[in-house]
Amino acid sequence: MEHRPLSELSSVADLKSPKEVAAPVLSKRERLDRWVELLEREPDRILKTLDEIEWKPKAQRRALRADGSALTIAYSDPVLRTAGLLSDRFGDAVDFFEISEHDAHIVLCSCHGGEAMRADEAARRVRGIRSPGLWALYFGWFR
Repeated sequence: MEHRPLSELSSVADLKSPKEVAAPVLSKRERLDRWVELLEREPDRILKTLDEIEWKPKAQRRALRADGSALTIAYSDPVLRTAGLLSDRFGDAVDFFEISEHDAHIVLCSCHGGEAMRADEAARRVRGIRSPGLWALYFGWFR
């Protein structure tokens, strides 16, 4: 291997600083599909839910998180982090996935899944918010 100073390499290679490398642009559908895929990798994994989201003041609700939640799975993925997922907090997920707080509540809240739920159940719920016209198919009830 031949070693050269960085100043010489720029004449033979297209060098970019980390700031110049663009984050992947994923559509809303692609972000939600990726989340489903991550959840389905370990369908029997038990995930924690977020405690009674609907009763929290907005600022507290947006800051909600739980170790081992469906949001932890999403945030642990380098693809979603690179695409802009800032944390595993409720508010950051709502913003990143471009979903309503109501839809996020259906996927993540303890009132819909108890203190914990299986990852495949969380994936099914994400599919439901991804394709609202198919709620009856995914859940057996209408929205």
